[in-house]
Amino acid sequence: MAKGYWVSVYPAISDREGLAAYDKLARPAVQAGGGRLLSRGSRVVAREAGITQRVVLIEFDSLEQAVAAYESEAYQKALVALPAGVERDFRIVEGID
Repeated sequence: MAKGYWVSVYPAISDREGLAAYDKLARPAVQAGGGRLLSRGSRVVAREAGITQRVVLIEFDSLEQAVAAYESEAYQKALVALPAGVERDFRIVEGID
């Protein structure tokens, strides 16, 4: 079965404290949903467009599990804490078997 992934890219972060508050709620919600953090704000070697934005990559056992974790009550509470000072591009994608 193909794995599912959350891919988040942060073009702008002007409220780091607010992002930390979101993270305190999101991390246990992701773990409860079966997510495994693969990368969070690690070093980026940019090519092509040269953009070195913060990237977060989370792996789930399936796309369905990734969607269910996003839709969970616990993660929805975390989303409410995501501040307006954080611009995020978020996707749920299916991996290749």
